[in-house]
Amino acid sequence: MSFLLRFLTWWNSQTLNTQFWTWRNGVKVGEDAEGNVFYKSRDGKRRWVIYNGESEASRISPEWHGWLHHTWNEAPTEQPLPRKTWEQPHKPNLTGTPAAYVPEGSLMRAQPAQRRDYDAWQPE
Repeated sequence: MSFLLRFLTWWNSQTLNTQFWTWRNGVKVGEDAEGNVFYKSRDGKRRWVIYNGESEASRISPEWHGWLHHTWNEAPTEQPLPRKTWEQPHKPNLTGTPAAYVPEGSLMRAQPAQRRDYDAWQPE
């Protein structure tokens, strides 16, 4: 079943064509904390990622995103970015998942907020 999924779908890691092309032309540069593997072409002009699981662009950390888009030349494995004390760890986009942010007063919240700033009108 996994062979068929890899043959027909691109959102489950990689297709067979991508795997073959990566095997022929790719040089592994590194891997991030989520298991995504990053490659570059032998001449260094192309850069790409093979996702570990679902292909979701927000799962890539800012360090690797900058390298993929040629913002800097060195990969985070060669020259890590300096971290600030106030920086928080990277989190992927959680929209549509149970862990998504739901503001107070939203209908999607399990416990709707009780408004205390006014008294509702009641007919006599």
